[in-house]
Amino acid sequence: MSTVLNRRTLLRVGVASAAAATWPVLADPNWPTKPVTLVVPFPAGGGTDAFARPLSAQFSKLTGKQLVIDNRGGAGGNLGAGVAAKAAPDGYTLFMGAVHHSIAPSMYPRLDYDLEKDFVPLALLAVVPQVLVVNPRKLPGDFKAFMEAVHKSPGQYNYGSAGGGTSHHLAGELFKIQSKTFITHIPYRGAGPALQDLIAGNVDMMFDGLGSSAQHIKSGRVKALMVSGAKRNPAFPDVPCAAEVGLPDYTVTTWYGLWAPRGITAEVQARILEEVRRVAVTDDIKAAWQANGAEFPNTTGAAFGTFVNGEIRRWAAVVKASGAKLD
Repeated sequence: MSTVLNRRTLLRVGVASAAAATWPVLADPNWPTKPVTLVVPFPAGGGTDAFARPLSAQFSKLTGKQLVIDNRGGAGGNLGAGVAAKAAPDGYTLFMGAVHHSIAPSMYPRLDYDLEKDFVPLALLAVVPQVLVVNPRKLPGDFKAFMEAVHKSPGQYNYGSAGGGTSHHLAGELFKIQSKTFITHIPYRGAGPALQDLIAGNVDMMFDGLGSSAQHIKSGRVKALMVSGAKRNPAFPDVPCAAEVGLPDYTVTTWYGLWAPRGITAEVQARILEEVRRVAVTDDIKAAWQANGAEFPNTTGAAFGTFVNGEIRRWAAVVKASGAKLD
């Protein structure tokens, strides 16, 4: 018996030593004991930010420790991802990425991070449909009239995106294929700046995640012409879906997820998910997600990792079919 115990002890010591050789991190069952940084790889005002802000507020309220948002925009969300991938895997730096990060491997020839190798998938936080929004001063607010305008003047109109290789970009390219139209892509350093230029009239339209456009649709600053998919969104029941306007195969969703740097202990992962689940059932989060037309899926850990892997393969096929390239 003592021999077995000694071998087990040696095995545990060996595993611990291997982990310490990478990062000298100890599991903290009392996590969090200090503020946690949430890297959001886009500027304030975009879709990721629209979900990160209420998440931060509720996390801070429930745990008594601040969840500090660190907006690191640039390179279609890849700059912030690279920063988060290199952080200590102690649970005090988390990464809120999005569908864009499952597209990036097919669009960028070189990335300084690997979404599946450098991160541990924690939770799928929100799923929202893509929405086509236009500046009502520049384009008709009716989908049929809009289509007549863009067909009549190919190349005259443009669409803004959160950057090359983001879901906004690919959603626009997919729309062009299926609607047989030609509109020019204008990349920005995030959905927030693109939306501000749309409102100002500097770009004509966007294929945006409903989360970041919702407040501007409600205020009338932009006009929603359709939501992707085969059904209307409950938060905007007057906006037709793609299937209704003659694009039955136009299904594009924007999703947001939570990751930690690779090397984080199972104990701390479990504590993070415990707090995420507590946050998800609060009335404030339910109201915020509903207002943005979003769902909070119960998809965590390995199931979230499998989902991400499927998205990487799916978007690789869309990039190949569309011939999309970085501008």
